[in-house]
Amino acid sequence: MSPGFPLDPVLAGTAGARVPWRRVPAAVRASIEDRLGTPVVGAHSQEAGFSPALAARLVLADERRVFVKGIGPDSLSGAPGGQDSYRREARISAALPTSVPAPALIETWEAGGWVILCFQDIEGTNPALPWEDDELLRVLEALTVTSAALTPSPIEAPAATTPGGSNHWRQLASQPQSIALLPGLDDWVQDNIDLLSELEASSETAAAGDTLAHCDLRADNIVLNRRDVFFVDWPHARIGAPWLDLAYFLPSVAMQGGPLPDEVFWRHPLARFAKPQDVSSVLAGLAGFMVHGATQPPPPGIPTLRRFQLAQGQQAVRWLREMTNGGRSS
Repeated sequence: MSPGFPLDPVLAGTAGARVPWRRVPAAVRASIEDRLGTPVVGAHSQEAGFSPALAARLVLADERRVFVKGIGPDSLSGAPGGQDSYRREARISAALPTSVPAPALIETWEAGGWVILCFQDIEGTNPALPWEDDELLRVLEALTVTSAALTPSPIEAPAATTPGGSNHWRQLASQPQSIALLPGLDDWVQDNIDLLSELEASSETAAAGDTLAHCDLRADNIVLNRRDVFFVDWPHARIGAPWLDLAYFLPSVAMQGGPLPDEVFWRHPLARFAKPQDVSSVLAGLAGFMVHGATQPPPPGIPTLRRFQLAQGQQAVRWLREMTNGGRSS
């Protein structure tokens, strides 16, 4: 399933600008130790992901282990909306049923201008990249279980929307140099820009449903151990179609050395809920968001995000081309 080639570290999601424990302000570290009731004697930063924030597994003096993430004021972290994202994650994580394979939120608070979340520590690692067959199969099976546990959504959350709005392809049409970011696909995109725009315009309707979806599943948001699969980082959760996470996830799998999306999606149990036209519309929205995002300057503190987005966008466009050319778009 995996071609076995060396993977660009950025595409492996290991190029984040994490804040190590020693660089967290002393008052914030003291607050964490006070809340936990014991000193921190060890801290292991988790490098996967892109947030310019603390993400560390902490070893405590009483031998407990916890996972703590925290982010300073947006003006200092360089991540616009970063603190609001952490607050959303705290609200959603606290409300997730125990049947969902996600780490339990122990506590959240704010101190020294930081938003801090403390989770149960999960023994495990992110999936090996390029993707390995057995690990991908386990994640795909866990998606089925998670979708069932979250249908209908057990918590209140916004309806799924097209990431960043639904006018990306029209904007890209006015920027021919942006289409050149899709080598091998640029002619097809230019010839089908009206179709892409029409599909994207209906993407929010196509994504409708009553399942709580993670909406940001990638290898760096998955933790595996020998027995279990855990989905972490839930700030973007939305209520939508039961197959939404599967559709959003598979372009990242292809980008990171796994199989092509069309080889996986229609064989998956969740695909029985999907209409090809709806999948095409959702893909058009996702691809437009990723490709358009890749044309923008990198956000402060996250210098590698745009390359990551472009690679996902390229795979989403390839999948969409296969669907529209292969008869699955109707």
